[in-house]
Amino acid sequence: MSLFMFFRVRIVLTVSLVLILFLAVGCDSSKNNSILKVVSTTGMIHDCVLNIAKDNVELAVLMGPGVDPHLYKATENDVLTLARADIIFYNGLHLEAKLGDVLDKMSDSATVVAVSDSINKDRLRMPKEFEGFYDPHIWFDVRLWLLVVDMVEKTLIQVDKANKAFYEQNATEYRRKLKTLDDDIVSHIRMVPDSQRVLVTAHDAFGYFGDAYGFEVYALQGISTESEAAIYDVDHLASFIANRKIPAIFVESSISKRYVLSVQEAVKSKGWQVKIGGELFSDALGDFNTPEGTYIGMMKHNVKTIVEQLK
Repeated sequence: MSLFMFFRVRIVLTVSLVLILFLAVGCDSSKNNSILKVVSTTGMIHDCVLNIAKDNVELAVLMGPGVDPHLYKATENDVLTLARADIIFYNGLHLEAKLGDVLDKMSDSATVVAVSDSINKDRLRMPKEFEGFYDPHIWFDVRLWLLVVDMVEKTLIQVDKANKAFYEQNATEYRRKLKTLDDDIVSHIRMVPDSQRVLVTAHDAFGYFGDAYGFEVYALQGISTESEAAIYDVDHLASFIANRKIPAIFVESSISKRYVLSVQEAVKSKGWQVKIGGELFSDALGDFNTPEGTYIGMMKHNVKTIVEQLK
């Protein structure tokens, strides 16, 4: 595509988006209804809001099970859903990179909150490979996610002061559950000897998990799944696995298994058998109405899978 054609397509898409926003905001009167409308971009944020607001608000989530937020683009239905919202929660830190323009435009008609703003920058990871951006996968450190709970609670109260006590009570109970979860993770991780705490996955989503719970973390792709892994990356990672005699590597629910399978084959060619230890949930929760479809259930599943394969 020529540079001229690229900018022409970009202009057309931008104009289309503006028209959709104009029609959605101008024609929709549902914001006048008494019930609060809250939209979350990811399942992890949605589950947090659900635990605090429960059925007191009308909830919607843009990205369901198995969806990769790094690559997600807004549909017309998404734009209409966002335009009707009173509050929009998104992760930030470049996770929803392709939604940036849409979210910016929504701030004129809704309270738009990046939940990662609840965390001081000195507690965020900034891997060199991510070109100056912070690692957005903050949910893998439960202690950081507790700060997100605080921000969601605060935002709901600011917009809906009448239900302040309700949100406070639910947030307090959810924080208690998350603190118990964090303690349980630490307890389970102790089953894996320090020398065997090496986590290898498809893309670099587990850095915060590694920092919080004492794992070396390696991945074929970087922080974002937008970049393709090169043959060199596969060979380099395979050599590392074979040399360290790592017993298992893991696939992710929102990323094609072919990347990890290619690493497994490369390891075999170097004289070491590494097994696929199971599926981890990284950028999306599990199916709705399952334990893994909640933040706590997802974390428990991941820890159980990792510990069973590495201990």
